[in-house]
Amino acid sequence: MDKVFDLAIIGGGINGCGIARDAAGRGNSVFLCEMNDLASGTSSWSSKLIHGGLRYLEYYEFRLVREALLEREVLWQIAPHIIRPLRFVLPHHAGLRPAWLLRLGLFMYDYLGGRRLLPATRTVNLARDPVGQPLAPGRFTKGFEYSDCFVDDARLVVLNARDAADRGAVIRTRTRAIEALRLDDCWQVVLEDTITGFQSSIKARALVNAGGPWVEDVLSRRAGINAKAKVRLVQGSHIVVPRLYDHDHAYTFQNSDGRVVFVIPFQNDFTLIGTTDRDYDGDPSKVKASAEEIAYLCQSVNDYLAKQVTPADVVWAYAGVRPLYDDGASEAKAATRDYVFEFDAPGGLPLLSIFGGKITTYRRLSEEALERLEQYLPSKAKPAGWTATAPLPGGDLDVSAIPALADELIRDNSFLSRSLALRLAHAYGTRASKVLDKASSAADLGQLFGDTLTEREVRYLIAHEFARTAEDIVWRRSKLGLRLSADEVKALDDWIATHRGGLDRPLKEAGGRA
Repeated sequence: MDKVFDLAIIGGGINGCGIARDAAGRGNSVFLCEMNDLASGTSSWSSKLIHGGLRYLEYYEFRLVREALLEREVLWQIAPHIIRPLRFVLPHHAGLRPAWLLRLGLFMYDYLGGRRLLPATRTVNLARDPVGQPLAPGRFTKGFEYSDCFVDDARLVVLNARDAADRGAVIRTRTRAIEALRLDDCWQVVLEDTITGFQSSIKARALVNAGGPWVEDVLSRRAGINAKAKVRLVQGSHIVVPRLYDHDHAYTFQNSDGRVVFVIPFQNDFTLIGTTDRDYDGDPSKVKASAEEIAYLCQSVNDYLAKQVTPADVVWAYAGVRPLYDDGASEAKAATRDYVFEFDAPGGLPLLSIFGGKITTYRRLSEEALERLEQYLPSKAKPAGWTATAPLPGGDLDVSAIPALADELIRDNSFLSRSLALRLAHAYGTRASKVLDKASSAADLGQLFGDTLTEREVRYLIAHEFARTAEDIVWRRSKLGLRLSADEVKALDDWIATHRGGLDRPLKEAGGRA
């Protein structure tokens, strides 16, 4: 008799993987498929922030802001290796939002979400404080400094999938759901391997549509259901330039069009600038940062910084499509970032579709999704809320322990440079020693593919973190894409292709593929 999963999930972004983790931890049998790589869509093209969304207060989205503020410290404590506190400087710009309004918003920001660990807001004299030095001389004298968090977004997705697999979930990447059929007592999901074209199918009692920008396509073309809710595709683009200043704070700059732009220290040597908001019409997989958006972002920071930025300075530009719930807002920037569920039960079979959402609130979204499906799933082995305290893989350490972990790695592996030890500690946390796998010398790490990426790490990422290609590894798992040349990335892809047979076997043992 064919196995029937309790829950099947279509979509391997942050929402799909978060639901898979929560459901598997409650004792449900879970299957998740993703047509590309995990986090290859919207979830890896974000501003890399765990934040309350200060700007959303202007649109009276108090519930969303409160939920997001509460989640900042929850997520920081379960994943302190990939999430860190970040102080933001918000200069007061004469002629835009008045200083009293900014301070009122930040007062609400401090107290709406029960902040306990993150530092409170403070007023800053930008003419005297070091954080004012990068700004245009004489233009900005008063500002405010507040707290949010930075996150390695793609790794957050992968670690949720890894934990789900550790708890028994089946995670299938490069696997497209081409049809969802209603049988008498369950869903049958027809699958296609996007590399080989091989087709198969699985059965499940309940189905979650976490297709992101493709959520309507999954509903209509795959499941044959006309969506009542509608998705609004909004393009957000970012640019990365060489480091613009020496300190480790970020900036929030107001624009005359009502938007804000973040300027964030990125990978030690770079600065991340974003984002834009514009409606998008087309294939979400084809989205690219336009010349107009790049110019907009440059101009936005040039209105504030002493050091000017031009499109020629951009070393990397990326864009993603946010699948927002279409609430009828006239402008993309005003469209709600809150999440909305659409529940269908054709023939009594549950199908839950997710519209909208943001990285910061993925864990609460996952809990609420399972609450909606509770009556259709077996009794839980764990109660709701368990994900708020259970560390993600590698996150079983104190929020301040990363430097100490790097020191420990160096003591145990004297051949490591401090920069590499810190990178491994931030990426893998307490699982960094598994990446090194008892190496006793640099030679034991195998081939060097560029910068600090070694064969030992590549093998780990393929065996335990669902990576299949060089792109998966350098842009989503290790974040070394800015430091490797095109020739080095190609050489890595060639190496993976040559060693494919020996690399796939550990993946099955790790619970990553059925």
